[in-house]
Amino acid sequence: MPNNLDEVLGLHLRLAHGAVLRHFTDHFAELELTQKQVSVLWLAHDHPGIAQTDLAAKLQMDRATTMAIVHALERRGFLVRGHAEGDKRRVAFTLSSEGETALAEARKAIATHEAWLKGKFSAAEVKQLTALLRRIHD
Repeated sequence: MPNNLDEVLGLHLRLAHGAVLRHFTDHFAELELTQKQVSVLWLAHDHPGIAQTDLAAKLQMDRATTMAIVHALERRGFLVRGHAEGDKRRVAFTLSSEGETALAEARKAIATHEAWLKGKFSAAEVKQLTALLRRIHD
């Protein structure tokens, strides 16, 4: 049991997450995209025709959250709904040309954000931190 608040690892994770989220939000304000929306665009780009269930699984999100994100991106004209190849019952998504443009802009903002974040660590520390964090979320 920790002797004081500064020894609570969860607190440091929450504070770090908050700092990263604030920086991300500040740099994405113009794009009006959330981290999850960018992730969906990226996955739809890398996996054209990706099924909704696969999006949810890859992002570790529930079905309702995934659908809310997908609907918001569809309303903006970034995603096109269709049927999964080989299974007409499954809903699948691809990026529209507007979605490709939005993703390209988001990737520029991500590069700036990642440079800020990774700039706080050496290359070896980034590799180690990534491996340590994967132990928590994988």
